[in-house]
Amino acid sequence: MGRWEPNALERLQDAAMELFQERGYDRTTVEEIAARAGLTERTFFRYFSDKREVLFSGSKGLEALMVSTIAGAPKAMAPIDVVAAALEATSPGFEERRAHACKRQLLIVAHAELRERELIKLASLASAMAESLRGRGVEKSVAHLVAEAGIAIFKSAFERWIEDTKKLELAHHVRSALAELRLITAGASVAASAPPPTKAPRRSRSASR
Repeated sequence: MGRWEPNALERLQDAAMELFQERGYDRTTVEEIAARAGLTERTFFRYFSDKREVLFSGSKGLEALMVSTIAGAPKAMAPIDVVAAALEATSPGFEERRAHACKRQLLIVAHAELRERELIKLASLASAMAESLRGRGVEKSVAHLVAEAGIAIFKSAFERWIEDTKKLELAHHVRSALAELRLITAGASVAASAPPPTKAPRRSRSASR
């Protein structure tokens, strides 16, 4: 067994972010990350498969929190409200690492391989939420639709949170995005149910003379 290294995960994460900021993501190596953290490459690979995964190491914890929140929500709650509650539950964790999240987002936006990995993470979250909704008795197609809507809400809320100069909590932006979605769907429903516009009667040629 390898020697236990106190706070190794956090040290590697901090070292990686420092180097990504200083040298750029592409030019930073695993060897350099491990050295900056005062650890070995062997220790690095005990936690991460490659340097990209340093930026996504919290995905499983995020997924577990959202799934447990959905499972524990009151039975009477509508599926979309259950998913919104799960998104709001992530807010305290993001608030604790707002600066880190902002730096991470800039890196993801700037690199195609990281954007691709982010999409995979979001797809995994959607699948996990859908399965948790299914466990509550929500019909399969509805569960997947609501989960995908939840991811859309999360993406919108997260982008606003990153750019928010007032530093409002992520939960606030989740509620705002959900409210906007309700308005949009309500407007679409009204438009769909409205009778078609009546055509003005055509005037005869004789009447126009």
